Amino acid sequence: MAYLAEYIWIDGVQPTPGLRSKTKVMKEGDELPIWGFDGSSTEQAPGDKSDCVLKPAFSCPDPIRGGDNVLVMCEVTYNDMKPHETNTRAACEKTAKKYAKHESWFGLEQEYTLLDPSGWPYGFPEGGFPAPQGPYYCGVGADKIFGRPLVEKHLELCLQAGLEISGINGEVMPGQWEFQVGPLATPAVGDHLYIARWLLQRLGEDFGIVVSFDAKPIKGDWNGAGCHTNFSTAAMRRDGGYAVIEKACKALGTKIDAHVKGYGAGIEDRLTGKHETAPYNKFSYGVSNRGASVRIPWQVPIEGKGYLEDRRPNANMDPYTVTRLLVDTICAATPV
Repeated sequence: MAYLAEYIWIDGVQPTPGLRSKTKVMKEGDELPIWGFDGSSTEQAPGDKSDCVLKPAFSCPDPIRGGDNVLVMCEVTYNDMKPHETNTRAACEKTAKKYAKHESWFGLEQEYTLLDPSGWPYGFPEGGFPAPQGPYYCGVGADKIFGRPLVEKHLELCLQAGLEISGINGEVMPGQWEFQVGPLATPAVGDHLYIARWLLQRLGEDFGIVVSFDAKPIKGDWNGAGCHTNFSTAAMRRDGGYAVIEKACKALGTKIDAHVKGYGAGIEDRLTGKHETAPYNKFSYGVSNRGASVRIPWQVPIEGKGYLEDRRPNANMDPYTVTRLLVDTICAATPV
């Protein structure tokens, strides 16, 4: 009995790599093998040395095809099996192992924008603009919410795939939505996020809707799209963890440029100091402050422990890179 494995990987297109996939017919009982692909067609190899390798890293049930079929998140390697230069997962896994005793957890809030085939956001009048943002966030009603059938179907399929998706909501701009993944350790949280992104874009094919992770899909007085990243270590989650969270925030403030550089393309357009953002070139943190670089939830100082939220990563960020940077910066500066 055969089954189908959809091999998914990250391409080399810059400045914002995207997802690619292809289908392999498998025989029952066979383990998922490595598989080659044409790297010259994904900006990952020159034409005269085009062969790259897909190395399975994570798999889950395929909720679109059903049955025994699977989705497979892969790492890209060279022919000698060394990580490809575009393979950010390998470096993430290495850092995660180095600081494994810290028991880092992540929750990722993935915002995205639904567009019609012409590239105009769902809910925007053709060639014009809707009423100013305000009533759309977590709204209800046909004059406020656009694209819900796709969003609900995506949630259903993520659950069927066994992904750690923890919620959905309408966002501040019409046609803009969010789903959350976690809590999970890294690189697993990145695996789950990428599969969820692939499912969302794949569903968009069936609905005739384009899914955009652009950081600022509409210029002007509209919120951009981010991927707010919630982070904690075991020390932060224990009694007295608030002091550790403050140490973590101070550590992040010493590496502003390194983090912003790894937080996604177009970050200068989104992190302007307006629309619930802090300026990209300045660092701040505060309790319940959505205009800060890092927000500490209101309940954390009350309970004396918890987590922090880095609000700087873009919707188009690479979760392997973002989680690696957070683990590396914070765990090096805080106790186990």
